[in-house]
Amino acid sequence: MSELTPRQVVRELDRYIIGQTEAKKMVAIALRNRYRRSRVPEEIRDEISPKNILMIGPTGVGKTEIARRLAKLAAAPFVKVEATKFTEVGYVGRDVDSIVRDLVENAIRLVKEEHIKKVLPRARVLAEDKLASMLVSPAKKPAGNPLDFLLGRKQEVQETSADEQQALNGKKEEIRQQLMRGELEDRELEIEVEEAAPTLEVGGSAISLGDMMGGMMPKRTKLRKVKVSEARRILEQQESDKLIDGDAVNEEAIRRAEQNGIVFIDEIDKIAGHQGAGGPDVSREGVQRDILPIVEGSTVNTKYGPVRTDYMLFIAAGAFHVSKVSDLIPELQGRFPVHVHLNSLSRQDFRDILTRTDNALTRQYQALLAVDKVMLRFEDSAIAAIADAAWNANETAEDIGARRLHAVFEQLLEEISFEAGDENMPPFELKIDGDYVQAHLKGENKTGDLRKYII
Repeated sequence: MSELTPRQVVRELDRYIIGQTEAKKMVAIALRNRYRRSRVPEEIRDEISPKNILMIGPTGVGKTEIARRLAKLAAAPFVKVEATKFTEVGYVGRDVDSIVRDLVENAIRLVKEEHIKKVLPRARVLAEDKLASMLVSPAKKPAGNPLDFLLGRKQEVQETSADEQQALNGKKEEIRQQLMRGELEDRELEIEVEEAAPTLEVGGSAISLGDMMGGMMPKRTKLRKVKVSEARRILEQQESDKLIDGDAVNEEAIRRAEQNGIVFIDEIDKIAGHQGAGGPDVSREGVQRDILPIVEGSTVNTKYGPVRTDYMLFIAAGAFHVSKVSDLIPELQGRFPVHVHLNSLSRQDFRDILTRTDNALTRQYQALLAVDKVMLRFEDSAIAAIADAAWNANETAEDIGARRLHAVFEQLLEEISFEAGDENMPPFELKIDGDYVQAHLKGENKTGDLRKYII
């Protein structure tokens, strides 16, 4: 994070999101302020809290994408929630504390992946050694009374003589060399894997019965017949889990969730009720009051321990077509001091989305259809025509922002997407120009001859 200046953050966001400069600047400043806070003296650090952001703008203009890309840049735990999924306490719905629990789960996964990367080379060596042993001496389902495990009885193990052990070692070394050369990848073997503990769904969250019993229940295992390539992956995962320190992962994850966590609350305008109104607005205000303690700063109990929300960054977003920001309760408004307005997309924005972004739809569809040996080539006239079609559709119908491009591309490439993949179709290059776009988007020549566009 120390290397990411606000200008660099904006430059990275520009690779995926077009326009919305003001919103990018605000989130870049918020991210940099986290680093600045970590460097100030400890006596003042606890007094500095994040300045939460409220994004106001129509759907499909980049609100969610900005928050998601920001979290990815900072390698920070991130969770996106819909405000409408929560209901006032006493009604049927999700508990707002689940926001923090979901964030901690994401932090655990993020930190665990980082720790696994560090021990992966060692885990691969151990997994290959174990795999070689299995190929020499296949695993057998343990027999006997299941109570033996609980009573601490040890099963009798038949001892191997010195000569037999030497022969096994020689065979094992031979198998290991074959594994290193990749000669046994398609060979099948039986491997013992751990069965998932039964779960119980409570309040929309799955709780493992094994966790509820404090880990007192013995681990249940079963034999799976898999190929060597799959067995290697399973064993690497098992060995990695043994090598990492679970307590250290949990501690680091909780610290990162508390200090670096980003919570994106979407559709917050849907829980804004008109002042003095009754009916469903009462429940909406109740949801706001339930969310308020999380945003203000509170402690939430999770299965990994208590988690404070005081220094998490909250980014809320809403279109606010019907309601206004002032319809939110004053306490919640005060917790989102930074307001950013995002603009609807223009024709030029649509063109830039198709040409300047790293994940442009043109590149996505080129990659998809290349699988079936159809090489798409988009002319500049096609880009302009697609952008105009998307902009016009948003102007005449519901404004759904950049999502409109998905509908345009599906209609545009419907015919070729259906025909591609036929075993008798040879590889060819298809030129998409303005005429092609006009013909296919207006419904003309839907079953026409594509050969004039093939190069």
